[in-house]
Amino acid sequence: MAKIFTITEGLENLGALKSGGQGSVYKARKTGEIITAIKILPTPIASESDDDKHFISFQNEVQKLKKVNEIPNPNVVSIIASGITSSGNLPYIEMEYIEGPDLGDLLKPPYDPVFTVKETIKVADQLANALAHCHRANIKHGDIKSNNVKFNQHTGNYILLDFGLSVMSDEQRRTSIRYAGAIEFMAPEQSSGETLTETDVYSFGIVLFELLTGNVPFPLMNKSEMARNTVMVAHMETLPPDVISLRRQALPGYWSNEKQQREMEIPVWLLSMIYKCLEKDPAKRFKNGGELQEFIHLGTIGDERKKGINLSLGEKATIQADESALKKEILTLQTRLAEKEELLKDLQYLVDTRDKELIEAQYYSATKRRGVSKSLFFLVLIAALGLAGFAAYDTFYKPGKPIPTDTVAQTDNKLPETTDSITAVTDKPIKKVREKLKKNSNTRTLATSQMPVKKLAPVPDSTSGGDKVYTGDKFTILNTAYFYDAPDKFRRTAIYLTPGDATLTLSGETDEFRYAVFTDDKGRAIKGWLLKKDFKPASDY
Repeated sequence: MAKIFTITEGLENLGALKSGGQGSVYKARKTGEIITAIKILPTPIASESDDDKHFISFQNEVQKLKKVNEIPNPNVVSIIASGITSSGNLPYIEMEYIEGPDLGDLLKPPYDPVFTVKETIKVADQLANALAHCHRANIKHGDIKSNNVKFNQHTGNYILLDFGLSVMSDEQRRTSIRYAGAIEFMAPEQSSGETLTETDVYSFGIVLFELLTGNVPFPLMNKSEMARNTVMVAHMETLPPDVISLRRQALPGYWSNEKQQREMEIPVWLLSMIYKCLEKDPAKRFKNGGELQEFIHLGTIGDERKKGINLSLGEKATIQADESALKKEILTLQTRLAEKEELLKDLQYLVDTRDKELIEAQYYSATKRRGVSKSLFFLVLIAALGLAGFAAYDTFYKPGKPIPTDTVAQTDNKLPETTDSITAVTDKPIKKVREKLKKNSNTRTLATSQMPVKKLAPVPDSTSGGDKVYTGDKFTILNTAYFYDAPDKFRRTAIYLTPGDATLTLSGETDEFRYAVFTDDKGRAIKGWLLKKDFKPASDY
C-alpha cells in the first residue's frame, strides 16, 4: 500500500497514479470525500516571489489554464487549483479525477487491439474539440499521447488530461521532452524544443494512427538513448507507413469476416486527415484544433449524405429545396439563351439586308456617274470631228476606234451619303451585335459609305492561252458569288451576284477562277473574277 502523506494543507495523497518525465500524477482527497488528481511537476521553486523566474513562469501558465476552464468543455479536464507542495517546494496542479481507462489501456486485453472506424472517428471528433478549445485560449498542450486521453466511464466522453508541459518554462519543456518525453508522439520541431499549435496536431495524427493500426508509426524498441534518437530521426525524415496494410494485419481473428471487411472500409477523408497531420513541415499541417474540427465535421456530413442516412427531415427538406431552386435557375438560363439566339438571328438578317441595300446603292451610284462622264465625252468628240472635217473631209468616212466603256466606277470616287445605310441604325444592341459579327466573319467584306469602290482587273486577252469564250450564255449562280479584282481569294470585292440565273461572258481561267462579265437586263456590265464553284452553266444544273 502506498505511503500516505499530505501534499499541502487540505490535500491528502492517496497514492501514485502514474509517473513520467513531466512529473507524477497522484490520486488525492480534498477535505471531505472529494477525489481529485494532482499533477506534481519535477522542478522545485525556490521561493514564491517575483525573484524566482520559475515561479513567475508557473504562475503565468496557470493563469492561461484557468482561462481554458472559464468556459467548461466536455472533452477537457477541469483545473481546480494550483500551488506549491509543503515538502520539496514542487509546483502542482489540481484537476478533476476522471474514472476510466486511457486510450493506451483500451488497446490492450481484454479490449480489441484496434479501434473500430466508428469509434476512431468519435475519438478524433472529441479530441479535436478539446484541442480547438485549448488553442482558442492560446494553450499549447505539448504532450498529446494515448495515455493522456481518458475514457470517462460516467459520461462516455473522451477527456484530454495532463497539462504539465503547458505550465513549464521553455527551458524546462526542452529538457523534459529531450530526455523523458514520449518520443513516439513528438513532432519533428520538438527535437529543438519548439512547441506550436501544429505540434499538437502532429501528435493528434499519431494517436489516430495508433487507434487504427494498433501501433504508432515509429515505435520505440527500448529505452536506450540510441533507440530514442532513432525514433526522433524517423519523425524528421521517414514517411509514415501505410495505414491500410498495417490495419489489415492487426485486425483480430475472432472478428467475423463480415466485420473485418466492413472495418477495412476507412473513409478517404479520415486517411487524408491523418497523413496531413503527420507532415514534417508544420506549415503543411492543419494550423490548429479548430481547422481539424471543421475538417472532421465536413467529412462526417459527406459520409452521411453519400449513404443517404442519418439526415434529419429538416436537412432532407433543405437539400430538396436547394435542388429545386437549382433546376429552376437552369431552366431560366436556358430560356434566356434561346431568346438571345433568336435576337442574334434577327440582327444577322437585318445586317445582311442593310449590306445588300448598301451594295445596290454603290452600284447604281457608280453607273450614274459613268453615264454623265460618257455623255460629256461624246459631246467633245462630235465637236472635234466637226472641226476636223473642214481640214480633211476624207477622214470623215474613216471608221472610228471602238469607244472603251469601262462599267466599273473610278477608284477615287466616293459613295454618296445614304440615309438608309448601316450606320443609320441607332439601336445600341443591334449595333453591338453587328460590330461583333463584322469582327468574327471571315467570309464577308462590307463596303461602307467612306470606302472607295475597288477597280476590277481588265479583261484578259481571250486569244492568248487558247481559252474558249462563252458570250452571253445563261449560267446558274449556286452561292453568293463575289467578284475578285484578281484570281486571288484575298482580293475579294464588295460586289456580288445572288443565287439565281444570270447572263455571263467568260474568258480568262485559272484553277479556281474564271474571268466574267455580268450584264444585267438594262445593259449594265460588271467585270471581275468569279470562283468556279459559285456558278454552273444553266444547262448543267
